[in-house]
Amino acid sequence: QMQLMESGGGSVQAGGSLKLACAVSGILASNPCMGWFRQAPGKEREVVAAIWRSVTTYYNDSVADRFIVSQDNSKKMLYLQIASLKPEDTAMYYCAAGRYCSNERWARANEYTYWGQGTQVTVSS
Repeated sequence: QMQLMESGGGSVQAGGSLKLACAVSGILASNPCMGWFRQAPGKEREVVAAIWRSVTTYYNDSVADRFIVSQDNSKKMLYLQIASLKPEDTAMYYCAAGRYCSNERWARANEYTYWGQGTQVTVSS
């Protein structure tokens, strides 16, 4: 099993930036698809980005110009760099791991087996 733990959330003003991190431990699957999701109060969980084999990245069109997903396999870490934060970015952010990414699978929450507990991002105007 894989264990995931997010960190790096916080309260920031609009226009600021954050770098979220996800520490991966446990029995690691070979080349898992690593994704970031977020859920705002009263809204459904939505995918924001995913990465596979450290080089293939996927982004929700709504955040593609401000979010960068990356991973450091040597440190077993996943990252999400968020720039130009907006109040609508306020949400709990989760990292997740699935079997592999594809154009059809990466955005589906049910394709991810392992989830972290989340880190809260709050953006004030």
